[in-house]
Amino acid sequence: MRRSGNHTGGAAIRELHPREIRDHQCGEKRSTHLGTGRNLHSHRFTSPLSGNQEVSAFGEAGEGDYLDDWTVVCSGTYWAREDEVRFQHTSTDVFLSVTGEQYGRPIHGQKEVHGMAASSQNNYWKVMEGIFMQPSEAFQVEQYHAEL
Repeated sequence: MRRSGNHTGGAAIRELHPREIRDHQCGEKRSTHLGTGRNLHSHRFTSPLSGNQEVSAFGEAGEGDYLDDWTVVCSGTYWAREDEVRFQHTSTDVFLSVTGEQYGRPIHGQKEVHGMAASSQNNYWKVMEGIFMQPSEAFQVEQYHAEL
């Protein structure tokens, strides 16, 4: 995912209720970092640079707790690759955001990702890479699925 041209690292969006929601639908999701297996997480602590709500990584191998759950807020039912979306934390209602505050260490120039109480231009996100299926393709795959 990318916010305003800034790469934030590889993350996979997972379904919370896979039988109810297809992976390209908007709604409740869990984002797991591909390199570490940790989930996008937030809680009611103040972020160090901006003073907004802290966002961190939590859990192991994609398993965590209810504070790892986010809602993908879209303009329609499905999230298309070219669409901008917002991520709203399901427990605290903040929006995943980047405003420009940068760390000096350990990675010089890395921007702080945090949760903001209000929606703004700072909390739109867009997918920059990944595998995408059209809704009709997902339906066809399910029609012909057979257990081995």
